Amino acid sequence: MPSRPNAPLLEVCVDDPAGLAAAIAGGADRIELCAALAVSGLTPSPGLIAQAAESPIPVCAMIRPRPGGFIYSPEELDAAFHDIKAVKAAGLAGIVTGATLPDGRLDLDTMARLRDAAEGLELVIHRAFDLSPDLDEALEQAIELGACRILTAGGTRAAPEGIEALARLSAQAGDRITIMAGGGVLPENAARLLAAGVHDLHASCTSMVEDPHPATRINIPASRPQTLAENVRALREAMERVTEDAQ
Repeated sequence: MPSRPNAPLLEVCVDDPAGLAAAIAGGADRIELCAALAVSGLTPSPGLIAQAAESPIPVCAMIRPRPGGFIYSPEELDAAFHDIKAVKAAGLAGIVTGATLPDGRLDLDTMARLRDAAEGLELVIHRAFDLSPDLDEALEQAIELGACRILTAGGTRAAPEGIEALARLSAQAGDRITIMAGGGVLPENAARLLAAGVHDLHASCTSMVEDPHPATRINIPASRPQTLAENVRALREAMERVTEDAQ
């Protein structure tokens, strides 16, 4: 596994072309490419994957065939395998995925199949990890699977609530795997999260924006969350201040 860079990295999750452009303009180090962030992210469309393939920064695509939990049918996994082929063909950097057993533990057999289908790409485990009844064990399993990163809030709903678990997981991980804090990450809590030992931060950097051409007559909301370059830049600057203070 390559050594991690000294500076913390900012990953921004986006679900549309405007968000992709905003994340790049705002100074993101990496993109998590999704559809439907309102349901915590699904597999992005072929068109968005093609656009992201032109990105000047690394892009990892979500592989999640439907909303809800992470126990998948054979048909859903078949769709996921086809999606992974499309991600590989586009030349993206990796996949972000996760599968669990009914008790919340990682489904290692399914994860191994997804890993094998994505051979040559980075394997990132998303917040399905946080469902595990034993996060320490799940971390060791992630390393055995060959994952390079884990997106986690320390088993809680939002990363600031899971500071203690994030610190413990980061110490346990060492240089073997990257612990990336996600969920509720904002400029005002970036310093606390990085001080806990996590290396990467993950955020959507969204604000509610008004649709200039609303379709409210057919019950579509007039406003929606949108990744904005100024929000990305604010988080990037908060992270840079932490780095500067440490020097």
